[in-house]
Amino acid sequence: MNIKKYYLAARNTWDETLAYRLNFVMWRVRMVLTLLTMYFLWSALLLPGGNILGYTREFMLTYILGTSIINSLVISNRSYEVGEEINNGNLSNFLLRPINYFLYQFSRDLGDKAMNIVFSFVELTILFIILAPPIFIQTDSSLLALTFFSCLLALTMYFFLNFLLGLIGFWSPDVWAPRFVFITVLTFFSGGLFPLDILPKPIFSILEFFPFPYLLFFPLKIYLGQLVMAEIIKGIMISSTWIFVLWFIVKFAWARGLRLYTAYGR
Repeated sequence: MNIKKYYLAARNTWDETLAYRLNFVMWRVRMVLTLLTMYFLWSALLLPGGNILGYTREFMLTYILGTSIINSLVISNRSYEVGEEINNGNLSNFLLRPINYFLYQFSRDLGDKAMNIVFSFVELTILFIILAPPIFIQTDSSLLALTFFSCLLALTMYFFLNFLLGLIGFWSPDVWAPRFVFITVLTFFSGGLFPLDILPKPIFSILEFFPFPYLLFFPLKIYLGQLVMAEIIKGIMISSTWIFVLWFIVKFAWARGLRLYTAYGR
């Protein structure tokens, strides 16, 4: 396998993004405004010394700011292009080339994530200087390693989820409506707005068996040191199981979709 061509695919993502600078700047402005909204909301709800369902002001603000970094690593993606390439017939260009389409899209995802992480760190550094928020710094190297590993599982899982949504293009020209619903559901159930364990326990117990909590909530809980090793192992096993299930579904849908593909639009 020629790794260089996938490296070039990742690098070209940067070139494409910088070619449309205004779009990228507006995207980053939106991310910062969303982060500031959540930050000031929880700052107002949790005064110094306050506590909400086991979350101190320090832990909650760390959680909220942490979602920005993990969101840049996990949620940012380019695989939304899959549906467009199917609908406009450009998928044929990849089917005729000696390239693995899955690895190509994954490489573009990694390029997009790298750019978003860089800018996310810059933005957070500026916010730290201006706001000087009280945050929790994890010093346990084993928990930091497990946090990073859980993020790798999360980004793989999210890639398959997005790729699967793109494959809807084989059966329908409308790929944006399902994606909009998916993003709305994801934002809530991944823990992007608040820690999921402040929900009623019966609801949270059900959510634990879905993939969404393991995209943002689970890595942040590991970082905060609020999970025992048995809970961490359980979460990693559930994440790994979902990756396998989603991989199987994606491969099945891809094979079925190619039978219907007619390169419409070319």
